[in-house]
Amino acid sequence: MDRGALASYRPTKPEVAVFVSGVTSMGLEILAVRIVAPQFGSHIYTVGGILTVFLIALSLGYWQGGKRASLATNRQMSWIMLGTAVYVGIVIYAGDLLLTYTSTLPLSPRYASLPAVVALFGPPTYLLGFISPYAAELSQKQGVGEASGHVYALGTIGSIVGSAATTFVLIPAMTIEAIGLLFGVVLVATAIGLTAPELPRGPTTASVVIAVLLVVAAGVSPVALDHRGDVVYEEHTAHQHLEIVDAGDKRTMYLDGSRHSAMDLSDPDRHVFTYTRYFHLSMLAVDDHQEVDRVLFVGGGGYTGPQDFEQRYDATVDVVEIDPAVTDAAEAYFGLEESDDLNVYAQDGRQFLENTDETYDVIVLDAYKQDQVPFHLTTVEFMELASDRLSDDGVLYANVISAPSGSGSEFYRAQHRTMEAVFPDVYSFRTSPSSAIQNIQVIATNAESDLTQAEFAQRNEDRELSVDLEDAVDNRMAEPDTSDAPVLRDDRGGVDELLDPMLGQRYVIEETDGNEPSESHDGLESSAESDVTTTPALETVPAAARPVGVR
Repeated sequence: MDRGALASYRPTKPEVAVFVSGVTSMGLEILAVRIVAPQFGSHIYTVGGILTVFLIALSLGYWQGGKRASLATNRQMSWIMLGTAVYVGIVIYAGDLLLTYTSTLPLSPRYASLPAVVALFGPPTYLLGFISPYAAELSQKQGVGEASGHVYALGTIGSIVGSAATTFVLIPAMTIEAIGLLFGVVLVATAIGLTAPELPRGPTTASVVIAVLLVVAAGVSPVALDHRGDVVYEEHTAHQHLEIVDAGDKRTMYLDGSRHSAMDLSDPDRHVFTYTRYFHLSMLAVDDHQEVDRVLFVGGGGYTGPQDFEQRYDATVDVVEIDPAVTDAAEAYFGLEESDDLNVYAQDGRQFLENTDETYDVIVLDAYKQDQVPFHLTTVEFMELASDRLSDDGVLYANVISAPSGSGSEFYRAQHRTMEAVFPDVYSFRTSPSSAIQNIQVIATNAESDLTQAEFAQRNEDRELSVDLEDAVDNRMAEPDTSDAPVLRDDRGGVDELLDPMLGQRYVIEETDGNEPSESHDGLESSAESDVTTTPALETVPAAARPVGVR
């Protein structure tokens, strides 16, 4: 098509329908990840399940639409658009209820999200699949090949627009309900346009009714009891679903449904989660004569750990938090204040280390999740980069979510072996006496240290850290058997397979009892922290059974 023809081109009604179906189908696919992840996690099985269901539903729609295309009319396409809009309204209004119900089905965690994805997104995607073959049948192009090629090109362009707009514009700027309402209104408007200017009574009346129902669905969600407490803030960020929940005197930050930080509102200096107190083990691992002048946290969350280090030590603390919305929430709800000694960078942790000229005495890696780990922060290449950015006697501290032994320990053992490939000495500390999934703290030293447990204990007594780490030192673990564990590499990370055995297993969360100072969690992971000798272990609910909060 030359420039003149392109300028004078006016799409036909079926072509507009194809474009809108492409925008809506891909937009819903992107949106599905944000809707399903808080309930079932954002690991590879959830994302892969969504892609699989959408492709199957579209294929079935193409097939059935092709069989019926000889009877296609603009009015029939209008009804298809309206039917899709109705189902979008169901997703808006009852999505949480459907997610909660399907999460109770007795399925393996690997497949737990599939019923929800099928129920929520299978029907509308199937209906949208009818549009392309119908439009090809109604096309004014000569020849089957030209008509089908033109239609599928328009559909693909629509998919590109839907994907880009939803990812880069809609999700960062709007709520899920508002985005769903927008898609529904676009579908209704297209349905009206397909029958204009005649505007038959049936489709026109249905369009008005459906538009009203969409507005009602977006404005009034079913009332559900949130067992976690009162949701005082909620946002769908560009990276995740962020919630701030108050329950009594405890404020908790949830990211994609998992707890990541907590604060005692009645005693902000108390550290609710035990394992953030363990962060200070890094200060026991540094050499006796080493001055800790600069510390890096990879992962911010509620910024409890970074703020604690900035207040307790005469050191500059840099924090790399990839999600600016998390930092904003920490400022508004967790008392974060940037200063000359506490600097925040909205970047990916590895990219930051690659580009910085700073040398750090301690790097705290707190960016892992139980069901989703950024593999590029686990590999031997990343460990080499971290080693290069550490001082000669520097310490790398990693908060690893795994089991200390058994099938759920595969990721821990692989991470331990990977760190051993770069650092001369690696030490591990469990945060719970349980053998369940927990926060295992792995410390690597850039110089040979060969510290015994007795030496850790002696340093705890000698150094004035204002944090008693006796229990943490007592929880030092023996060297794991890593003979069958892989060394993680950029070209074959394999992290998802290592996390697979942990899906559905109990995840123990330890909390302090409030009788002594402790730290609260500041990273991008479910939290676990407390005095393991005095408090009972709490545990997260497996992703497949985690209730969804009120939006």
